[in-house]
Amino acid sequence: MSDEHLDTSLPLEYQRNQDRLTIFGFWVFLAAEITLFATLFATYFTLQHQTAGGPVQQDIFELKGVLIETFVLLTSSFTCGIAVFNMRNRNKGAMLGWFIVTLLLGLTFVGFEINEFVTYVHDGATLPTSAFLSAFYVLLGTHGCHVSLGILWGISIIIQLIRRGLTPMTARKFFVVSIYWHFLDVVWIFIFTFVYLGGLMK
Repeated sequence: MSDEHLDTSLPLEYQRNQDRLTIFGFWVFLAAEITLFATLFATYFTLQHQTAGGPVQQDIFELKGVLIETFVLLTSSFTCGIAVFNMRNRNKGAMLGWFIVTLLLGLTFVGFEINEFVTYVHDGATLPTSAFLSAFYVLLGTHGCHVSLGILWGISIIIQLIRRGLTPMTARKFFVVSIYWHFLDVVWIFIFTFVYLGGLMK
C-alpha cells in the first residue's frame, strides 16, 4: 500500500485505515470472550458449594503455588508492554526479545497450571468428583487453553516479523495479540481474587 494511505502521525499499528478497523473488530471479539468468561464465572459461583462430600477449596488450594503463577503471568504482561513500547519506537530487535520473554513466561505459567491440576487429581479432586470441581476445571482449563493459544499465536507473529519485518500490517498483528495477552492477564486477576483467595477465605 502506498504511503499516501498512511497516517504517520499515529502509532505504526494504527496508520492504515484497514488496520484501525481490524483492531476495532478485535475489541468487539473480546466482548464475546468477556461473555464467555462471565458465564463460566457465574457457573462456578453457582456450583462452588456443591462438593458432593468431596474436597472443598480449603482442601486443595495452595496459596504459594497460585502466587507464583500470578507473579509469572503478570510479569509477562509487563514484558509484553515493553515489547509494544519498542515496536512503536521501531526497535524490532528489542521488541522480539521482550516478546519472546513474554511467551516463555506464558509457557512457564501453563506448566505450573498443569502441575497444579495433576496434584489435585492425585489428591482425589477429579473432574467428575463434584459439580464444584467440574466448574473449577472448566473455568481454569478454558483460561489455560486461551493462554496456550496465545503462545502459539505469538510464535506465528514472531515468524512473520522475522520474515516480513516491522510494517504497519505486522505491527497491527502484534498489537492485536498483545491486547489478547493483557486480556488473559485481567481474567486471571479475577480468577486469583474470587476463585482462589475467595475460596481460601471461606
